[in-house]
Amino acid sequence: MTLKILFIGGTGIISSACVPRALHQGHAVTVLNRGGTTIRPLPAGVETITADVRDTDAVRAALGVREFDVVVDFVAYTADQAQSDVDLFAGRTGQYVFISSASAYQKPPRRVPVTESTPLHNPFWRYSRDKIECEELLMRAYRDAAFPVTIVRPSHTYDRASLPLDGGWTQIDRMRRGLPVVVHGDGTSLWTLTHHVDFAKAFVGLLGNSRTLGEAYTITGDDVLTWNQIFTILGHAAGTEPTLVHVPSDMIFEADPDWGVSLIGDKSHSMIFDNSKVRSAVPDYVASIPFEQGAREMIAWRDEDPARRVVDEKLEATIEALIARVA
Repeated sequence: MTLKILFIGGTGIISSACVPRALHQGHAVTVLNRGGTTIRPLPAGVETITADVRDTDAVRAALGVREFDVVVDFVAYTADQAQSDVDLFAGRTGQYVFISSASAYQKPPRRVPVTESTPLHNPFWRYSRDKIECEELLMRAYRDAAFPVTIVRPSHTYDRASLPLDGGWTQIDRMRRGLPVVVHGDGTSLWTLTHHVDFAKAFVGLLGNSRTLGEAYTITGDDVLTWNQIFTILGHAAGTEPTLVHVPSDMIFEADPDWGVSLIGDKSHSMIFDNSKVRSAVPDYVASIPFEQGAREMIAWRDEDPARRVVDEKLEATIEALIARVA
């Protein structure tokens, strides 16, 4: 069955794999975003509509009376934005898919693996609480007015342009210069990483399935690694053996709150997920790309262009100060 799909966003880490996957499956794909240059260009065969989704009047004018089988918003982060989508698309789509976050799950989790029944509770990170508020609003709209929502909770999804390290290339550059890098905690907490191409396999399989309405699905890969392993694999991909220095997450938060909040609110806890529910809806879903392959893609992409190898001097100074404190 060919679906008429509207993707809002379309050029981010996750959506840039979902768009070509949907096209490959034979669906008619329209992407609505603000346009402009991007490191993740849209593939041929996509219809594009240029508008800012947060400008409701502009979106209404751009879409006219068009209806879609599926609408997916990859860039809704707050309850106000979710409500705007309800107002825009009620009555004009058979399925609205909201991209939430696995960071919304209880932190720290009382038990693993985490499932869709794990409570949503993250007192540490505003981003996660905002996603929870979005989910609650959308589920009320489903219960009260049959708004056809499906919720998807990705965990740490990456592509070749998104290093899964706080500090990004700065940490890799230090490895290549023979300098130590900072790993939060003792580096042994477990973390789940998902290549965006693998994510798209499960995600597109949920689209157009009426059984998913009113339901939430976690989508991750099966690649569960310690942070020590993640840093080491990236170092090997960059051609070096990294020297890891372990720094408590609260010390990192004290030195750099923007860096620390994502640790205390998410990455410092072991997060392992049960994907049984999404596999019941998409029986052929198999995550097949190991992080070793993804790491090679990340390093190769940056080595293609010096402009992609940006070192954050402020972060560099913070890393040096943290290492000095624990030395």
